[in-house]
Amino acid sequence: MQMQLPVLWRYQLETDRETLKMSKLITTPNLTDPDGFYAELLALHEGLDKDKSDAINARLILLLANHIGDRDVLRQAFSTAKAG
Repeated sequence: MQMQLPVLWRYQLETDRETLKMSKLITTPNLTDPDGFYAELLALHEGLDKDKSDAINARLILLLANHIGDRDVLRQAFSTAKAG
């Protein structure tokens, strides 16, 4: 059985989702500690074979895509990544 939120809360949730959507992919440096992030990313893959490393990358991509949630931004990321 799924819990129903009060109407006002449902409206607020939908409004918040729309407000939080990004409209443009950020391609300029945006990490507060890029070196630390890169070190953590490398550590995540340390000691893994290629199949396990690829699986982690796939899960990470899906998690981050879900977090972004804006299909237009994700399409921009696809294009940017494909262009190299």
